[in-house]
Amino acid sequence: MAMDPDSLAKAFVEHYYRTFDHNRADLVGLYQDNSMLTFEGAKTQGAQAIAAKIASLPFQQCAHSISTVDCQTSGPAGGVIVFVSGSLQVGGEQYPLKFSQMFHLMPTPQGSFYVLNDIFRLNYA
Repeated sequence: MAMDPDSLAKAFVEHYYRTFDHNRADLVGLYQDNSMLTFEGAKTQGAQAIAAKIASLPFQQCAHSISTVDCQTSGPAGGVIVFVSGSLQVGGEQYPLKFSQMFHLMPTPQGSFYVLNDIFRLNYA
């Protein structure tokens, strides 16, 4: 039985940001060798390279607060596009930063999903 895209998006977003906020290294399992991350315009491909990029971010602590989660089904392969907006509070900083992030989730033969595309941008006022 296929999961409802809205339920999938909600569960994915909760898992992704909880993992990011508590142990970024564990995000590597969400990506594959063909996955692509564009972080503030810089492109990185492959699960290990993406995990290294995320681990190299110049802060140790952060907490995401999600404002919106929108999703759409994508293509005949059963993909789901997830668009997230919210804010993140970086340890040691006084004010939260607004961000947007888009994920293109693709199904695996095992019945789970992985992140094929991930685009992240800070939103400056």
